[in-house]
Amino acid sequence: MTTTKGPARRTSRDVLQLVESKNLRMVDLKFIDLPGTWQHFSIPATELSEDLFTEGIGFDGSSIRGFQKIHESDMLLFPDPTTAIVDVGCDMPTLSLVCNVKDPMTGQPYSRDPRYVAQKAEAYLKSTGLADVSYWGPELEHFIFSSISFDQTSHSGYYFIDSEEGIWNSGEQGNKNSTNGHDRNLGYRPRHKEGYFPVPPIDKLQDLRSEIALKMIDSGINIEVHHHEVATAGQVELDMRYDTLTKMADNVLLFKYITKNMCLKKGYTATFMPKPLFQDNGSGMHVHQSLWKNGVNLFYDAKGYAQISQLAKHYIAGLLAHSPALLALAAPTTNSYRRLVPGYEAPINLVYSQRNRSACVRIPMYSTNPKTKRIEYRCPDATSNPYLALPAMLMAGLDGIKRKLDPGTPIDKDIYELPPEEKAKIKSTPGSLGEVLDALEKDHAFLLEGGVFTPDLIETWIEYKRKNEMQQVALRPHPYEFYLYYDA
Repeated sequence: MTTTKGPARRTSRDVLQLVESKNLRMVDLKFIDLPGTWQHFSIPATELSEDLFTEGIGFDGSSIRGFQKIHESDMLLFPDPTTAIVDVGCDMPTLSLVCNVKDPMTGQPYSRDPRYVAQKAEAYLKSTGLADVSYWGPELEHFIFSSISFDQTSHSGYYFIDSEEGIWNSGEQGNKNSTNGHDRNLGYRPRHKEGYFPVPPIDKLQDLRSEIALKMIDSGINIEVHHHEVATAGQVELDMRYDTLTKMADNVLLFKYITKNMCLKKGYTATFMPKPLFQDNGSGMHVHQSLWKNGVNLFYDAKGYAQISQLAKHYIAGLLAHSPALLALAAPTTNSYRRLVPGYEAPINLVYSQRNRSACVRIPMYSTNPKTKRIEYRCPDATSNPYLALPAMLMAGLDGIKRKLDPGTPIDKDIYELPPEEKAKIKSTPGSLGEVLDALEKDHAFLLEGGVFTPDLIETWIEYKRKNEMQQVALRPHPYEFYLYYDA
C-alpha cells in the first residue's frame, strides 16, 4: 500500500501536485454539521485551483443541521490543504479535503462551524500562557454487525440486530444440506461480557480490523493497536496515537468514515451508538488528554499521587465539577444514558482513581515515563461531535486550574462494593439527556472564556437536542411499555 500522508504542513500547491501525481479525477469537500456528521460535495479535479483555497466555494447553509435560516443561507467553504488525502471511501480516484466555513457577508469564520470552535480552543490555550499545546487520544469503541433493521411508524416500532458473533445465534440449526460451511452453525462466539481479547475463531473480525487499520494508516492516522472489546456480537476498538486537538478531531471523523465504508464493502455494518445491545457492555469514547509547555508534560510529577501533578489534579477537578454540563456535549444522545448506568464497566462515578475503570477519570499506570502521563476521561461516547466535545473538556479542565479546584480524595476501591454510607457520598453522572441539557443551560460560562464557544452556539445546540432528539424519543411508545402496561 502507498501512503498519502505527505508533508506535515501541506500547502495548496502541494495539493495540486498530489492530484497530478496520483491522477485524481474528483475532489471531495467535507465539513461538519453541528450534531457531528460529515457533509460533502464533489467537484472535478479540473476545477481545483489555488484560488479555491483563498476565495472559497459556496453552499446552502440552510440545509445543514444547526446552521443558517433560509433567508441567510449562502455560506462559503475554504479547504484546509493540510487535510488532503486520497479518499479511501471512493472507487473513483478522489482527493479528500476537510473545509472550514465562513460567512460571505463578513468574511469571518462562522461561529457555528464546530471545527472553528476547536481551532479557537487551541488558540485560547496558548493565550493563557499556561501551556502551548494539548494532546488527545480518544478510544472509539464500536460494534460491527452483520445486519441491522429498524423502523418507527404510527402503529409499530422495532429494531433487529444480527451478528455472526452474537451469542444468541448459538442455538441456530443452520442449513443441514450445506457443504461449504457458510450456512452451518460452527459455534465459536464470545459470550456476553466475555469478548475481551479472545483469539480467532471466536474473534471473527481480526482480518477486517487489520484491513481497516491499514487503510487508516494509509490515510495518515497513526494506529497503535486493535482488538476485540468486551461485548458479544462484534464490539471492537482501534486505538489512535495521540495528536493535537483539531487534528485529532479531524482524525475521529476520518476514523468513523473509514470504518463505516470498509465494513460496508465487506458486507458488515458499523455503529458508534453507545448502547445498541441490552444487557451487555456499551461503547464509550475514553479520552486521554494532557497539557504540555516547551516540550514538558505539565501533568507529570514523580512524587505525586499516580505520578500526576497538582496542576493535573486541578484539571481533573474541573472535569468532575462541570461533568453534568460537559456531558451535554460529550455524551449527547438519549442512547448515551442507556450506557451510563451501574454495571457494564460504565464510568458513572464522579471521582478519579488510578486504574479504576468505574471512575469518571482514570489515571493510566502502564508506564513511569513522564511523556506518557495523562488522564483519561471515560464518560464521553462517539456520538459526540469531537470538534465540540474535546474543546469542552479542555475548557472545563482549564477552569479547574484557574479556580484551583480540588478533586477530593481518589477512590481506589471497587466502588460497587463500598459500604452504603461511603457509596452515598459519591456523586454520579446524570441519568438522561434532559438532565445534562438542563445542566448545560445553567453552567456554560466556563465554555465562553476567550470566545471559544458562543452563547448562540450553545443555545442552538440545546434547542436542537431538545426538539429533534429528546422530545421525539419521549413522544413515541417504547416496546417494553407494551410488556408492562398492555394488560393494565
